[in-house]
Amino acid sequence: MYEEYLRVLLAPLGIYRLDRDSLSGAELYALGRGLDAVAARLEAVEREAVTATAEDEGLRRREALFLRRPAASTPEERRAAIAALLQIDGDSLTPEAIDRTIRGCGIRARAVELGTNQVRVVFPETAGVPPEFGQIEKIVQDILPCHLGVDFYFRFLTWEECHRVGFTWAGIEEREYDWDGLQLAIPPEPEEQ
Repeated sequence: MYEEYLRVLLAPLGIYRLDRDSLSGAELYALGRGLDAVAARLEAVEREAVTATAEDEGLRRREALFLRRPAASTPEERRAAIAALLQIDGDSLTPEAIDRTIRGCGIRARAVELGTNQVRVVFPETAGVPPEFGQIEKIVQDILPCHLGVDFYFRFLTWEECHRVGFTWAGIEEREYDWDGLQLAIPPEPEEQ
């Protein structure tokens, strides 16, 4: 890329032989390769320096600033989690701000105010205990102010839901549910929690 740029730039001078077999042509080729490498490195540094475009090293370095690594796996989710964590300040104590921060950290949960100094963390998209709950619990405890009590709410199938969905013993046996599978056979919950 830069080799061609140098050739075009220097051609009007007429003092260089611009074919690669000549000494000056080989020099331009080497300079061009060196400038290509520098340009690629600068492009990577620029990309990783901005949270919105970082893909690897930039995300790792930002995550190292926090006590816990966000519960996110893709670069897009990691960027959103870092952005959410960077927004935490003294004004982040409203239920809406806490909810936004928890979701921004890559945690598929909602924070709901139960009353004075009590917050419930609900996992509406997950039946049972989320597989990464140990990490989620630590992150939520770190995010929330210490004066707030936290109640984690996990959904399991209830008899009322069985009745509403129309589960029968024959249908359960037909689907070959074991007890754990049946507990997690929860239809999507309405947004009223």
